[in-house]
Amino acid sequence: MVKIEGLTILHRRDLRTILRDFSFQLNKGDKAVLIGEEGNGKSTLLKWIFDPRLVEEYAEAEGTRTTQGELLGYLPQELAEQEREKTVWEYFSGLPAFHDASSAELRKLSAELRIADDAFWSDQKMGTLSGGERVKLQMAGVLLADPDVLLLDEPSNDIDLDTLSWLEERIAGFPGAVLYISHDETLIERTANRVVLIEHLRKKTLPRVTVANVPYRTFAEERRRAFDKQEQEAVSERREERKALERFRRIEQAVEQSQRNVSRQDPHGGRLLKKKMKAVRSMERRYEREHGEMTDFPEEESAIDIRFGRQKAMPAGKTVLELSLPELRSPSGQLLARNIALNLRGPEKICIVGSNGSGKTTLIRTIAGELCARTDVRAFYMPQDYEEVLPYDRTPVEYLAPSGEKEEVTTARTFLGSMKYTAQEMFHPIRELSGGQKAKLLLLKISLTEADVLILDEPTRNLSPLSGPEVREILRGFPGAIVSVSHDRKFIAEVCDRIFRMTPDGLTPEEKANG
Repeated sequence: MVKIEGLTILHRRDLRTILRDFSFQLNKGDKAVLIGEEGNGKSTLLKWIFDPRLVEEYAEAEGTRTTQGELLGYLPQELAEQEREKTVWEYFSGLPAFHDASSAELRKLSAELRIADDAFWSDQKMGTLSGGERVKLQMAGVLLADPDVLLLDEPSNDIDLDTLSWLEERIAGFPGAVLYISHDETLIERTANRVVLIEHLRKKTLPRVTVANVPYRTFAEERRRAFDKQEQEAVSERREERKALERFRRIEQAVEQSQRNVSRQDPHGGRLLKKKMKAVRSMERRYEREHGEMTDFPEEESAIDIRFGRQKAMPAGKTVLELSLPELRSPSGQLLARNIALNLRGPEKICIVGSNGSGKTTLIRTIAGELCARTDVRAFYMPQDYEEVLPYDRTPVEYLAPSGEKEEVTTARTFLGSMKYTAQEMFHPIRELSGGQKAKLLLLKISLTEADVLILDEPTRNLSPLSGPEVREILRGFPGAIVSVSHDRKFIAEVCDRIFRMTPDGLTPEEKANG
């Protein structure tokens, strides 16, 4: 059991309250998912639960966290820079549980995670591993300690489809408690039995937390029905109010007209009309008192608002890519695959899947290099590692409005506001933004260009389950071609026309499956 009482967290730089007086209890058997829009403090909450000292550098927190002696295991969203410089062997050497584990236990764990038996002793630096390989090794480090409570920040990021299935089974079958953040809606739907939603309303000035003790799909459906019902009631009550007040106005106007027409020789009639007017106004005041407290319109943190309006439709059948690679090698020279052939016609949307370390990111980076150098297409590349293309020392406004001209800056700020950036966040260095905010920034950049080909490496990996459906709809409606790498099953099912699996012998077509 992990109990949180009266937790308030203030972000120092913006003086913005992330959480206010939050109380929550995580019990054995709970599989609770923590959701919310990007930048709402989900990772900060998870860090604080594991070790309050992890947030002291940028946040002030008041509240209590109590346990009954449970061992907490924590998987961070990003590996710390000093950890990225370590070899895999050095990384595991720093974990006491690794030295206590038997060879049989290590073999069993490596088999479950589909990593090589000798992976724990590798001299390769953690930072040079693929995103999925890194997550799997970090997960192995957490599980070796045999924790009672798992705190997982984006465990589904970058891992392949087979490992996603393993992760689902791990979370669902874990005997203790699990609190996790994930943007994989399929994973959430299959594992979560509780939902914790963090929202920031009224331009991120009012934090609100909703805790629902139901599976995610039930939560989403019930929430939508409740919001729709509340909105219908609010609209209906205001419509009835307008009708009633219009009725009173008509009666008042009729009485006023009669007063103007009454004869001075009929003072008795004039007194009767004044009494009637007084009675009408009294009825109106009584109505306003009785019906003054109407149902409020529902408040929720709305999803992102972005559209591709500058892009022109790509002619059907236009040759976008005819790729033929005798072999594909990693930056270190390792042979990843042979005989890669890929043809892309406009406006097709294709996805490349495959196991971690198979070379998907290397391949899509190669494709990006070729397409971005072409002049007959306008290509935009969104890498898995945003630092490849984002100027981390600049602000979002500077990135979207490089000229600094007033009109361009105004447009940039308007677009950033539509993506739920606060005025302060618009002028933070990009490196300080959350992964989801960086992803939204790249999507905004696409919308401001005339790109007709998108090269996307895990485009939805950092977007919340609330934003995910919107982004999938936007990308599905993109009028140009898309070549992507993804493990997001809903993205693959809803956006992509063709699927290819990366193997050592090239790309193999696959049948589409439902998300």
